[in-house]
Amino acid sequence: MTGTPAPAIPPDLTGATKTSTVDVVIPVYNEERALRGCVDVLKSYLDEQLPFEWTITIVDNASTDATLAIANELTEATDQVRVLHLDEKGRGRALRTAWQWSDADVVAYMDVDLSTGLDALLPLVAPLVNGHSDVSIGSRLAPSSRTVRGPKRELISRGYNALIRLSHGAKFSDAQCGFKAARTDVIRPLLGHIKDDNWFFDTELLLLAEHNGLRVHEVPVDWVEDIDTRVRIRSTALEDIRGLIRVARAKAAGTARVADLPRRPEPQAAHPDAVLSRRDPGLLWQLLSFGAIGLLSTAVTLVLYALLRPTMHPLAANLLALVVTTIFNTEANRRFTFLGSRGSSGRAHLQGLIVFGLYYAFTSTALLVLHSAVAEPSRLLELVVLLGASVLGTAGRFVLLRGWVFKHEKGNA
Repeated sequence: MTGTPAPAIPPDLTGATKTSTVDVVIPVYNEERALRGCVDVLKSYLDEQLPFEWTITIVDNASTDATLAIANELTEATDQVRVLHLDEKGRGRALRTAWQWSDADVVAYMDVDLSTGLDALLPLVAPLVNGHSDVSIGSRLAPSSRTVRGPKRELISRGYNALIRLSHGAKFSDAQCGFKAARTDVIRPLLGHIKDDNWFFDTELLLLAEHNGLRVHEVPVDWVEDIDTRVRIRSTALEDIRGLIRVARAKAAGTARVADLPRRPEPQAAHPDAVLSRRDPGLLWQLLSFGAIGLLSTAVTLVLYALLRPTMHPLAANLLALVVTTIFNTEANRRFTFLGSRGSSGRAHLQGLIVFGLYYAFTSTALLVLHSAVAEPSRLLELVVLLGASVLGTAGRFVLLRGWVFKHEKGNA
């Protein structure tokens, strides 16, 4: 099978529901130094620790050194090591091809440098084997994870994952740890909707999985940085930002929904006499939660405005302060205020931006009226007027969020 194109997906596996085989994929590009040691260590671990049938698939990603030759040598020692050769680069392309080609019930991947401790592999695949979860990821940012890496990588990683949670409302903590697994019957319908062929593949996979209601399981890991990396941080960061915008647009347009994806049933009480709580707690809770979030947002807006005003025009300072706080405000209300909300977080944020536009127009008009009435108003008077406009605008935001943004999502609660 060395160097051969990927065969068609076996039709009898697309409906698999009980897992018993695991295929661990190792994507490689010019890894002649690291590949042999990686496979030797991984084989020993799988033989001794993994209680399932397993295979290792090396995906040579258009290497120009001796990587492919070494991979071919490793396949001669055992049938459990296989090789795929691709003529084009791209980690996402490598994973998509290998996972579509695999005949296993669970597909996984890890980086060739084995930065992630292998003792997390069984906890990674076990929830998939028993059907509890659909996708499983290692997390370097989980509270009990232990990592050894430089401050630059640490700062970039935490900043990027914070951006994902902020822009998409994601619940997973670490998008790019090279240690993931998925049920094959679930991941295959999703692969055709993932557009990225490079490093953003992981993030796009997780965003689409959450958006389509799949259960993502996180495993705390031990992780040690290998500085011999092929990642170009600056270009990768730009690609990731473009990818986040593209996925947000797909969510808003409804094209991120995967029609033929297996759906996880709604949670039900196991006890026949259980007294169930309501998912939607009602208007009183919504008013209290929205009010608390609104007070915090208003306070932050005023602080940001006061900090920005000395160097900016009043309208510009107001706009920037509101943009920052509104993103947090919409997501906080989605998670805590309107608990019965379902559906597309991207659509909710898009409509939230429209509400923000109305709110900004109202508060900005208040400042314009003030400056037309008073030639040189004091900073204190500006803040008082802005506070009053913010209070009225916040009430209007509640009406619009409750009656429009989240109304169509609450019907299924």
